[in-house]
Amino acid sequence: MLIGMLAARKNPKRRAARLRDPERTRERLLQAASREIYRSGFQSASIDTILASAGVTKGALYYHFRNKEALGYAVVEEVISPDVRGTWVRPLRSVKDPINALIGIVQRLSVRPEDVCGGCQLNNLAQEMSPLDAGFRKRLETIFDAWREATASVLRQGQIHGSVRRDVETTDAAGLLIAMVEGYGSLAKNAQDPKVIKAGIKNIVGWLRSLRRPGNRKRV
Repeated sequence: MLIGMLAARKNPKRRAARLRDPERTRERLLQAASREIYRSGFQSASIDTILASAGVTKGALYYHFRNKEALGYAVVEEVISPDVRGTWVRPLRSVKDPINALIGIVQRLSVRPEDVCGGCQLNNLAQEMSPLDAGFRKRLETIFDAWREATASVLRQGQIHGSVRRDVETTDAAGLLIAMVEGYGSLAKNAQDPKVIKAGIKNIVGWLRSLRRPGNRKRV
């Protein structure tokens, strides 16, 4: 034991790498689970497929997650939530023109066939699991709430600075934006056709432009 401790002290890089191995294993499991859930849905997701993809043992899985549900919750909190916040929350901080910012986000939505045909992972899980499992429902609700509040907040700032119409109910508008984004995404997934989401993007952008205060109708 003493020899091992001395060796670790002499080689701190090797010791640090050894300590980080569990973190890397956990991250591989999360990413593999996210891919499998996206492809198959949570209920049909195969633990064996996740393990094979991550290259870890079942013992490693249950070291980090007590059951399949705990793994699914972690995917929501640590994979899906950061993705949504990175797309819809952080880009809206300290923007000069909220309408331009929102239009920019919408225009950057993926129209790649593989993304369109798979649908939105957030919406997929909400449709599948929210009616069945309170743990999923509450975690997914937190993500939707953050998205809605970030959008409503930036629209309120636009009203203060005169770029957004005063008659816009910002919370309602934020909810409508989410409904349109997810709705067109669902339609495109059902049709398996990127043209549907492209048309949706065009329509959402047109609606966002209509929120501008008269006399401030810039085109983006």
